[in-house]
Amino acid sequence: MPPPSASLAEDAAPRASRYPSLEESHHTIPVPKGGGIWRRLFAFAGPGYLVAVGYMDPGNWATDIAGGSAFGYALLSVILLSSLMAMVLQALSTKLGIVAGLDLAQACRARYSRRTTIGLWVLCEIAIIAMDLAEVLGTAIALQLLFGLPLLAGVAITTFDVMLILALQRFGFRKIEAVIATLLIVVAGSFAYELWLARPDMAAVAGGLVPTTQIVTDPVMLYLAIGILGATVMPHNLYLHSAVVQTRAVAPDAVSKRQALRLATLDSSVALTLALFINAAILILAAATFHVAGRHDVADIDQAYHLLSPMLGASAASVVFAVALLASGQNSTITGTLAGQIVAEGFLDLRLPFWARRMATRLLAIIPAVAMIWIAGEGSATELLVMSQVVLSLQLPFAIVPLVTFTGDRKLMGEFVNPRWLAALAWAIALVIIGLNLTLVIGFF
Repeated sequence: MPPPSASLAEDAAPRASRYPSLEESHHTIPVPKGGGIWRRLFAFAGPGYLVAVGYMDPGNWATDIAGGSAFGYALLSVILLSSLMAMVLQALSTKLGIVAGLDLAQACRARYSRRTTIGLWVLCEIAIIAMDLAEVLGTAIALQLLFGLPLLAGVAITTFDVMLILALQRFGFRKIEAVIATLLIVVAGSFAYELWLARPDMAAVAGGLVPTTQIVTDPVMLYLAIGILGATVMPHNLYLHSAVVQTRAVAPDAVSKRQALRLATLDSSVALTLALFINAAILILAAATFHVAGRHDVADIDQAYHLLSPMLGASAASVVFAVALLASGQNSTITGTLAGQIVAEGFLDLRLPFWARRMATRLLAIIPAVAMIWIAGEGSATELLVMSQVVLSLQLPFAIVPLVTFTGDRKLMGEFVNPRWLAALAWAIALVIIGLNLTLVIGFF
């Protein structure tokens, strides 16, 4: 098996993996060289939606509900800013995968010392565990709301259902993308219905898109803002995106790569715009339903579920909310499991049988989730969700800095190296995220 990197990466990345990312799906989706733009765009449609899942996962629900209930529309500006930053970072992730033929984990392994690589791998695994904790809890909460199952039983179910869905990958990576897209449609449709019932004040919504200094000066608002940032810009997505774009069989010439970059960036930007709508819709729903009515204390997903129907005057409101949560949780556990596989294979050059890789990455999330529910109790599920998003935000710099560094390296990227304006913008985003994280840590002390 030849190395995944092209000649650009061979000299710059001597310790690159011997295997391509997601080996069983690598370059399995053909890219037409001729035909109309829609045919070529369709070939690249898919990876962006896998990535967009992480921007509307159950962790977002907890932070957005708490933020909308407590502060109305004020934190919409954080969601907007986070989404714009995400579009830039995911475009860089796409560039690394298409141009260098390396996912972010493989690039780290190739460029850094073994000690640094192991350290980054540990931090990334912690982030994936925190992310998966949110997804597993979200699915379990949805099952509890819809069917009355205990949280621990719901967590156990997620061990098997995601394995069944991921088994579809044996029939082609497009099957996974189709499942993801279908579940995203369910979530988007559900919130369109909820917003139609809530009738939010559009002038107040527009005002919430303008940032205020209170976000930084108010410790509670800052905590939720960083939780939203951690829930929106997901570190595991940077690893995931750089790998899944390599499922497309892009020719190695510069013209093909340039076209692939344009189409893949368009795919992810459209998908993240959908994620922005859903993410904002959750906060707007909480603001229009709870904050306006004086219920500033609604911070739990199950509390929101029980209040939606009576406050909106529609018996279906709560059920639709829970169905959307279940679809969101299922989507996120699929992509989280894929990200776990990519990280393990990329950092450690680890190769296991198909079923063993899936089960190992799933258990890395299930075991901490069960332990934390057992220790903290079922009543603390939402607090665990919010905490998990802050943990994700604290890990972000350790994924963003390598990504910006690699895509700004001319030896690795050649003519596709980041231009000065993009490099400056990417480093500014990294500094903003690091600065917010330092503010949070100082606030804790």
